Amino acid sequence: MRLLLISNSTNPGEQYLDYPKQNICEFLGNKPVKALFIPYAAVTFSYDSYEKKVNERFREIGHEVISIHNFADPVAAVREAKAIVVGGGNTWKLLKNISENNLIEPVREKVFSGTPYIGWSAGSNMACPTIKTTNDMAIVEPSSFTAFNLIPFQINPHYLDANPEGHAGETREQRIEEFIEANQNMIVAGLREGTMLIREENKLSLTGRRNMRIFRHGFPPEEIVPGTDTSFLLKQI
Repeated sequence: MRLLLISNSTNPGEQYLDYPKQNICEFLGNKPVKALFIPYAAVTFSYDSYEKKVNERFREIGHEVISIHNFADPVAAVREAKAIVVGGGNTWKLLKNISENNLIEPVREKVFSGTPYIGWSAGSNMACPTIKTTNDMAIVEPSSFTAFNLIPFQINPHYLDANPEGHAGETREQRIEEFIEANQNMIVAGLREGTMLIREENKLSLTGRRNMRIFRHGFPPEEIVPGTDTSFLLKQI
């Protein structure tokens, strides 16, 4: 299995998908790849504009995407894909549209057979067992919380340590601690912006500019530095 799970698409002051583009290039390889793009997380902009925006960056690195909304048969498009790319946006809408198009099992089968999977933000959430650790507002209601289940742990993209002055609500860490209290057999990886997880078969590693924060029930949170072998996350608790 080959996965590239990116926390966020854009860092402040940079162009869309600029910081991870070389990682995407290396992940897909030197031979040009026309990847299948799943844009269903888009809410306030069209799938056409989303496809164009992603293609601008992919073409800079010698690759290309074509959006699944251009195909009459989405399941067939997945089965024929050379790579699968799932963009960010609203995770609830993403899962709802994926489920309505009956794509959960076809994507799982395709990725487990070796087809590369790239996701950022909501697209990284979709690689998890469920979307329960997304940050997004539930603007729509999917039939289930079950996602692609490509990894045995949860990701919280855009993970933040900050607690803004004057804010009296729960911090991100407190929210995740609530999750692991209710789901004691699940690990959560707080994936800070500018970082990503790369899976090559049974090896998983962290790369990027910041540490990752790991949450496990009964243990204090643990900081993982970039470059660390994090393959232990692939083992079921």
